[in-house]
Amino acid sequence: MLLDKLKNYSEGGVYPMHMPGHKRNASFLPGDFPFDIDITEISGFDDLKDPQGVLLDTAKLAAEIYHSKHAFLLVNGSTVGILASIGAHTKRGDTILATTGCHWSVSNSAELFELNISYITPQIDSHTGVPCSISPQVVKLALEENCDIKLVVLTSPSYEGVVSDIKAIADIVHGFGALLLVDSAHGAHLGFSEIFPQSPVTLGADIVVMSLHKTLPALTQCSLLHICTERADIEQTKKMLYILQTSSPSYVLMASIDYCLRLLKSDSKKLFAEYEKSLFDFYERVSGLKKLAVFRKNNPNIFDFDIGKIVLVTKNTSINGMELMDILRDKYSIESEKSTSDYAIAMTSICDRTDGFVRLADALLELDGM
Repeated sequence: MLLDKLKNYSEGGVYPMHMPGHKRNASFLPGDFPFDIDITEISGFDDLKDPQGVLLDTAKLAAEIYHSKHAFLLVNGSTVGILASIGAHTKRGDTILATTGCHWSVSNSAELFELNISYITPQIDSHTGVPCSISPQVVKLALEENCDIKLVVLTSPSYEGVVSDIKAIADIVHGFGALLLVDSAHGAHLGFSEIFPQSPVTLGADIVVMSLHKTLPALTQCSLLHICTERADIEQTKKMLYILQTSSPSYVLMASIDYCLRLLKSDSKKLFAEYEKSLFDFYERVSGLKKLAVFRKNNPNIFDFDIGKIVLVTKNTSINGMELMDILRDKYSIESEKSTSDYAIAMTSICDRTDGFVRLADALLELDGM
């Protein structure tokens, strides 16, 4: 794997008369920074802009694991993947359809590429404050009202874990001659267990961007861009990534991507079986909550839901989501991901320990009894 290749190189005695400036000299860097494997694009280590060797192998592995036609490694996070995907599949003056609350890279791309944006708004679940799925009928209506839309950008799963019916939406979008880009930054773990929704990669989306680092064991900024159908343009996407992505990609990050993918290929069945058990045990432990609530899929306007996103609902209690987030941090040493006035979000992954789930459950039960 790439990590082993980097370690072997660092131990090979080659003196670096090239970037980066730390020259793999431990005396200049405190702590355990992985300077020994932090190299530039030197001979034998391929070129992210036009991979032909070891980085191409990693990209092919990503496409194999996720069942896409082509995959690009991203070291600038899903943000650059969304920007590049939109730039590659539109021209100045085009209109794209997006949802309110989408990632800011979508609106930034409209400004960058001089595009128009038409927005659709999801319904809000009245009991929890969580935004619901985007319905296929709403997408169809928007496309009927604006025949100039060339690209539809949907977020699925959402930050809260809510999933839309990508297969039905893809069929509608394609029927109007448009393309479907799915921001699945929070969905890199989908498709590896039956308890989770299917990955949008296999449901008809043309392009899917996902962040490995959000829900899998990968360093921050490690992401993938998948070309899933013949409608999407691989060469234009490659060109846009050449323009937008750093010209000095981190081999530490790319080694992390490679490691994560190889772990999924070899051990996903075991890792996800353990994860499933931890989640089921957690939801069983908190099933008796009386005031606080843990969000579950019980609204017909929610197509599907990722139970790995633990949404802690405070609506109609004496505290709000921000206060719950503060209490969990200050009293129980649990740092949650995000909060709103109605809920706080605790993100989980295959890397969570059993004691972490127990600590969160015990904290909620104690707070609920006060």
